[in-house]
Amino acid sequence: MSVKKRFLLGFPLLLVALLGWGTARSQPISPVPDPNVPPVPRGEFRGVWVATVGNIDWPSRPGLSADQQKGELLGLLDQARRLNLNAFVFQVRPACDALYASPYEPWSEYLSGQQGKDPGYDPLAFAVGEAHKRGLELHAWFNPYRVRPAGTKGEAAASHISRTRPDLAKPYGKQLWLDPTEPATQDLTVKVVLDVVKRYDIDGVHLDDYFYPYPEQDAAKKNIPFPDDPAWNRYVQGGGMLSRSDWRRAQVDILVQRLAAGIKAVKPFVKFGISPFGIWRPGNPAQIKGFDSYEELYADAKKWLTEGWVDYLVPQLYWKIEQTPQSFPVLLSWWIGQNPQNRHIWAGLYTSRAQPGTSASTPWPAEEIAYQIRITRGMAGADGAVHFSAGMLRSPAITQTLKQGVYAQPAPLPASPWMSKERSSSATSLSARASATGPLLLSWRRGKGGSAPLKWVVQTRTAGKNWAFADLRMSDATSFAVPPTADAVAITPIDRIGNPGVAAVYFPPVTSVNRPAQKAGR
Repeated sequence: MSVKKRFLLGFPLLLVALLGWGTARSQPISPVPDPNVPPVPRGEFRGVWVATVGNIDWPSRPGLSADQQKGELLGLLDQARRLNLNAFVFQVRPACDALYASPYEPWSEYLSGQQGKDPGYDPLAFAVGEAHKRGLELHAWFNPYRVRPAGTKGEAAASHISRTRPDLAKPYGKQLWLDPTEPATQDLTVKVVLDVVKRYDIDGVHLDDYFYPYPEQDAAKKNIPFPDDPAWNRYVQGGGMLSRSDWRRAQVDILVQRLAAGIKAVKPFVKFGISPFGIWRPGNPAQIKGFDSYEELYADAKKWLTEGWVDYLVPQLYWKIEQTPQSFPVLLSWWIGQNPQNRHIWAGLYTSRAQPGTSASTPWPAEEIAYQIRITRGMAGADGAVHFSAGMLRSPAITQTLKQGVYAQPAPLPASPWMSKERSSSATSLSARASATGPLLLSWRRGKGGSAPLKWVVQTRTAGKNWAFADLRMSDATSFAVPPTADAVAITPIDRIGNPGVAAVYFPPVTSVNRPAQKAGR
């Protein structure tokens, strides 16, 4: 049976189980909508992870020239734009190194092949500028603790933490890892992240699922304990009462809290988000089995969400819809239920698993990803997804499936009302004139007050009542060709954190005389 058939047969029952629709419920009576007021545009986060560690996504190999690297990055950005994505999650600190001009850490070896060698340009500055030109947010992705991944070939630069502070860089299995319990480790990570927030026009700071490392095993197949004995002994001798597991989680919590507060103190509009392993603990909910990230990675992602320390959470839900022990919709529903602060929940999707030629033994059909996106849209409390990883942008099988279906139209970013109480300014001074090709050309400019718009959402109305999404324009694009079938056009500003302003509505004339613009209240 195809994925599509299985989905259509099973999804109604799944919704009943998830949402409790087993009994009839009275429905509140909604007020009759004003046909002259367009609906608030629905925002959806559509991101893609761009992994640089090991040259997974970019650059394709170390040692390319600056122009070659730029060309590859522009290709990914252009394809993301064509696919109607709206965010680029760009890995800039894979292993205590930098894909930008850092005063604290050496240039990454994934650029030149030699750690510490200047690539001749600043990849992060270039990526931010080019992403914004295409209407994409750029979230800078940091790994807080990894020092040297397994398989690293080049020598560490003299300025690398493994050489300047070898006491902090602990050997663990085939890796080097910063000790999360050392205050100096936390200080370094906070300093590195806030430096980027201050100096680059990024839209978000992003951490992935690597806190304490995934367990390594010895020759007897037993987990190797992480070597944080010095800090633990100091804690015990100082009268500490927590268990070792709780103590480790507390140290990771401290880093998350410090980053959350530090980012907002520098730039309140910069989002802070984390993409934890998709299972918090086995048995949550009851049918879920698998890896215990709470106990093995000492990552209490549920706490970070419930406390409101993050602006968004992207649980890595890298399983199929029908995979009962790790069911995608069941896990997504559970995470939504842990969100009393109403932060963003964006599903982390294993999109590359649907890529032909993947290393997976059984690649998924591309339609699996499309159905996961539809499930996300069908759950109140989820407003987006992030795709792992950018290699999928090179796959016609995946991009065609998404572009012809769930991503056929662009979408504005979802609003983050807790980040600012100020609404975006309105659009005013609408006017229209006949263009050289015939249709009316509607023009507008920013109104007074409110925050500056980042984008304009254009909606058109037909038959006096049917509003439809028409276009999404950057703030400097302030004109639109009015379709001959439209009897109203609404222009809604969207600010940098996704909050909409008041729409201005234009009514095309039935004669050659333009009628004045009206502001639609909300």
